[in-house]
Amino acid sequence: MTERAHGAAGPVEPFTWRDGDRVVRFGRGALAGAPALVPGPYALLTTPRARALAPALVAGAAEVHEVPPGLVEEVSARMRGAVSGAVLVALGGGRVIDVAKALAAADPPRRVVAVPTTLSAAEMTTGHRLPAGVDPDTPRARPAVVVNDPALSASQPEPGLVASAMNALGHAVEAPLTPSANPVATMAAERAARLLLDAFQGAEPDPDALALGALLAGYAMDSTGYGLHHVAAQTLVRVAGVGHAPANAAMLPHTIPALAARSPAAAAGLERLREGAARLAPRAGAARLRDLGVERSLIGRLAEGAAGRPELANTPPPAGPDELAAIYESAW
Repeated sequence: MTERAHGAAGPVEPFTWRDGDRVVRFGRGALAGAPALVPGPYALLTTPRARALAPALVAGAAEVHEVPPGLVEEVSARMRGAVSGAVLVALGGGRVIDVAKALAAADPPRRVVAVPTTLSAAEMTTGHRLPAGVDPDTPRARPAVVVNDPALSASQPEPGLVASAMNALGHAVEAPLTPSANPVATMAAERAARLLLDAFQGAEPDPDALALGALLAGYAMDSTGYGLHHVAAQTLVRVAGVGHAPANAAMLPHTIPALAARSPAAAAGLERLREGAARLAPRAGAARLRDLGVERSLIGRLAEGAAGRPELANTPPPAGPDELAAIYESAW
């Protein structure tokens, strides 16, 4: 893969990455080749915005299902009886792709083809909830085919695009800091963080840099797992009803100091990332939790909910309710 001098990264030369049993097709124009990568008849899971971006995928589907708002475990449970077929194409953001993964995990064997329209990087991970009622020990699913076209994955208008980029930045921040960190994931995360921040240096966001940065950050997090930051943001989603990307955008400038306190050797680099996150949060409409409609009275519930998450062990020593409450208070 080569990159040309244009903005932060590109345009990036299109590439095909064969990662074990997964195929990742990246680059401008990748969407046009998506039908050829789909192994047989497929059910399409999508949203109104996403389906308008890829009419050929819609036209070629044996069935089309719009994924409604809601928690992945609840939405996938409701859709489980309606979605048929051995191949599920997920055209959309993280919720759509996670629902497809949930359905594939619940009723194997199924293959998932992911065509992202946000920077969530759900297409690169095995992390997802299962449909309500499914055995929690059920193995998770990872998309077998990923088609990442920057024209789609970086297609959101601001402030949604910035919030989605900050979600991806959170992946890049945490990946090198968990006990499962490894040199490959760390290199991918560091490159991702530079791309994501540099993408906003010009007059217009650089879609190639954003798309590649999100993909690399998602790969890194899938390799290492996540800890304190994502626990804090995900708890905000589930307790306060905040959108996933805005929750990450609002929390990241305030969780990074807690990560730095646990990783003194990385503190200087983390401070630069915190400064970058703090600059972007207002553009995401998420400078403070109160901007997102979060009531201050929820801070205690948020802290208690986050403190009960086992993933906090990936940021040792695990934060307790008092520290988490202070983080939420800082973000409020």
